[in-house]
Amino acid sequence: MGNLLAQAPATLTLLVANVLISLYAFANPSAIDRLSFRPQRVLREGEWGRLITGGFVHAGIAHLAFNMITLYFFGPQLEAGVFGPVRFLLLYFGAELAAHALTLAMHRDNPHYAAVGASGAVSGVVVGSVWAMRQSGEGQRGMTGGIAHEAHLGGALGGLLLTILLEPRAIGVFLQQIGL
Repeated sequence: MGNLLAQAPATLTLLVANVLISLYAFANPSAIDRLSFRPQRVLREGEWGRLITGGFVHAGIAHLAFNMITLYFFGPQLEAGVFGPVRFLLLYFGAELAAHALTLAMHRDNPHYAAVGASGAVSGVVVGSVWAMRQSGEGQRGMTGGIAHEAHLGGALGGLLLTILLEPRAIGVFLQQIGL
């Protein structure tokens, strides 16, 4: 993995930037307010940079660790094995912007809403990995090692369906949390 990370400069840069900015924000709590994604500040005050900066600060060390570990395991394979640095960054930041665009639409009237973390971008990388990487063979691009990405996707869909079957109230909780 370490060798693969050396072949994935965009992933390495994102890992370092997330860690350094989050550590700075942990030591300087006012930085979280200045950098977090706040729909009201974006729409009413034109602070469009928050669509990106909110993805580089995290709510705590566990939040940071979970996102960065996930990026560490999925980013290098996708960047080095399939996309290359430029397309990988387009995926990463495109997913971050899509996550914040949906959040902006849903919380545009909530003056107290704020979000932090790279979860939207990292989720895009994980989903991109499932779809873009395949078992390597003659003439195929992708990651070697025989990882069954279809099993990960199937497990995620199965987990979603079983959660709904086992605890139907989860649908209401989910819809309430996303503002529907």
